[in-house]
Amino acid sequence: MLEKTVLQKLASIVGAKHCRATPEERLLYAYDAVPSAPPALPDAVVFPGSAAEVVDVVRLANELRFPVVPRGAGTNLTGGSRPVRGGVVLSLARLDRIIEIDLANLQAIVQPGVITDALQVEAEKWGLFYPPDPQSKETCTIGGNLAENAGGPRAVKYGVTRQYVLALEAVLPTGELVRLGARTQKCVAGYDLVSLLVGSEGTLGVITEATLRLVPQPAARRTLLASFARMEDATGAVAAVLQAGIVPSAIEFLDRFAIACVEDFEPAGLPKDAGAVLIIELDGSVPEVERQQEAVKTLLLQQPDASCTAATDEIHAGRMWKARRAVGPSLARIAPHKLNEDIVVPIANLSRAVSDIHRIAAECKVRCACFGHAGDGNIHANFLVHPEDSDEVRRAEEAVSRTFRRVVELGGTISGEHGIGTTKQPYLGLELGKDVIRAMRAVKRALDPAGILNPGKIFPDNPA
Repeated sequence: MLEKTVLQKLASIVGAKHCRATPEERLLYAYDAVPSAPPALPDAVVFPGSAAEVVDVVRLANELRFPVVPRGAGTNLTGGSRPVRGGVVLSLARLDRIIEIDLANLQAIVQPGVITDALQVEAEKWGLFYPPDPQSKETCTIGGNLAENAGGPRAVKYGVTRQYVLALEAVLPTGELVRLGARTQKCVAGYDLVSLLVGSEGTLGVITEATLRLVPQPAARRTLLASFARMEDATGAVAAVLQAGIVPSAIEFLDRFAIACVEDFEPAGLPKDAGAVLIIELDGSVPEVERQQEAVKTLLLQQPDASCTAATDEIHAGRMWKARRAVGPSLARIAPHKLNEDIVVPIANLSRAVSDIHRIAAECKVRCACFGHAGDGNIHANFLVHPEDSDEVRRAEEAVSRTFRRVVELGGTISGEHGIGTTKQPYLGLELGKDVIRAMRAVKRALDPAGILNPGKIFPDNPA
């Protein structure tokens, strides 16, 4: 526990009402969105109201050697915002301003506590578009998205968060306030430290402001729902669409088990006898989207026993997307906890990967639903568990380990958008060689010699 004098110093920096240390308040920040992770109590939680206050907190941490764990909305799915070594949680919730929408340069300047959906809504008012769209966008923050390099359904066409970051203001682990990057479309002045910080899970700096690239709002969107007898047919359809030179703004898939869960939970009209469904969104100019919609329908229907429905209006499209968003809640009705992995494989190996995951789950005697972003090979494999059943938990963990190994064999990665945090630490060595991990640790030591910023994350003690 931090001594009372340390708490007093923290309160003098951020203000007494923005420094909290009661057991109840600490418990609220002891977890993130990983349901199976035990609480990790911080010693205190502070809510700075300016970059200068962040600087002072980090400098105090260096002086007195206590951990600082940056936190957005706590929606992380790998334990990245849990204070596993105690110390101070640095909540960025008060830094929540959209500072500027720059119409001339198609940019937004925002603080890290801005809710992702709020930025999208504000940009849309000006005819602009911020594409990154994690499923938690109505809750998660830009700072958290930056820390994890968040993706989402639109990544197949628009890319992930990193592609939209032009410049950052950040506090380094040693307490210096720096500006990185530039408000230009190109910048190669020295090392690309912007990209280094994006995706570093709060271990290399505390982002206090971001300059983000915006794009013009598409004039039209169309949504299609297609069903297939087999997962192989669905992935074949995805390949056919992309090979035809059509890049949808989203291509989502649900496997047979996920379809059944959704329909039992909140019926959306999905065919329960289907082996897989695809939800495809097209955007662009009106003529372009109309042409692409007809071309995509033709390609989809070339698969055996395929069916395809085009949304007639925005309400109809909303019902289709509601089915995709319902997967997570529907799984909670079957088991209270899940091991939720976000693996990625080359698109050509997507069907094989899903098949292998289901085989592994069956051999480990656990239930598993696969869904996710078919357009870029990103699979959300959810292994369902009852936490009170220790044997089931053990079997699910074995299934996760075997899945990671198989994904790497297929040329994939163990994390596409959730990060490593603590839950994937033991498996990092499956994908990265010892020399690469050693180089990454050297970067961490160089920027954070005292090891105060979000310690205990990413790097494994005993890599697989």
